[in-house]
Amino acid sequence: MKALNREMTQKMLFIVFGAWLSSLNPAWAETDKELQEKALKARELSQHGAIDHSAHAGTEAATGQFRGVFYGYLPCHEENCNGLKMTLSLNAKNNYLLVIQPAKPQNRESFEKGKYEWNETTGIVLLTPNKEAPQRWLAIKDEGTLLYLSNDGAPLPGDQDRYLLQRSDRAGNREMHIH
Repeated sequence: MKALNREMTQKMLFIVFGAWLSSLNPAWAETDKELQEKALKARELSQHGAIDHSAHAGTEAATGQFRGVFYGYLPCHEENCNGLKMTLSLNAKNNYLLVIQPAKPQNRESFEKGKYEWNETTGIVLLTPNKEAPQRWLAIKDEGTLLYLSNDGAPLPGDQDRYLLQRSDRAGNREMHIH
């Protein structure tokens, strides 16, 4: 009986401790709509020159090291889609991982892996998927900024600032650099 009471007491303490611990730091996540609103506000401010990034500008990566994670929120041309969240990871040995998540009610992330070529002479990053899919083209604006292009390497229609992917040390966080 003593062993049973001790076992019950230990279980009860474990449950109470777990409940207490989880109440200390609840996780709060922003909705896609909130992130979209922040992105639009930041884009509007940056186009009007209202944001000064000089105070927290990071140092550039050493020449020849074209690795990193690039983030962007690109326009979407599908019905009921407000945009595409893109995350491009350029890894060692010229491997890449591209994650695309449409901002729409029934959103599903798509993943693409493959090899990339970074060519400073032509100013192009060429993504070649492992599976049968078209190559993707990005123009190199600088070591921390890429411009997403059409499947034939031409600029997409409209404001080109809407197709930018910023490297994480420039963007400041996972989503985007927003004040």
